[in-house]
Amino acid sequence: MSARRLTISALFMAITIILSASFLSIPVPGGHFYFNGIIIFLVGLLFPPVEAMIVAGIGSFLGDFFFYPAPMFVTLVTHSLQVLAISALVGTKMKKASKARVWTAMSVGALIDIIGYGLGRAFVYANPQYAILKLPFDLLAVILSMIVVYFVYEKTSIFKDFQAYWNR
Repeated sequence: MSARRLTISALFMAITIILSASFLSIPVPGGHFYFNGIIIFLVGLLFPPVEAMIVAGIGSFLGDFFFYPAPMFVTLVTHSLQVLAISALVGTKMKKASKARVWTAMSVGALIDIIGYGLGRAFVYANPQYAILKLPFDLLAVILSMIVVYFVYEKTSIFKDFQAYWNR
């Protein structure tokens, strides 16, 4: 791995960690809306599968470790599987994915996120009712994240710029 790739990966991981902080979230009933979900979806679209898992999975794990450690292992597994699925479904990073492929990949990633956190909360807090209470807010969070990421991926030059810098 080149120093450039390592630096880009570290930057995205740092952003994921920082956006995991409660003081940068929006309070909602039963918890917070975290902005790191936006970066996690974007990492899945931009990075190859293994690097996506390291950046988003470990980045979100460290964010929880530093700011709210109770669900950190749930976060590690859920976001690692989420970005693995997104990255694998989007396919090659040499060309921009079709709109249908992007939406399919993000939808599968969102489903993994919702199921992973639902089961994780029920287990970690031994309270399925708490997991059910959070479900509408989790759904809203992934939908908002998907819309923002789709706009960024499709309507800006981030993919082209990322590829140009990544492949130098």
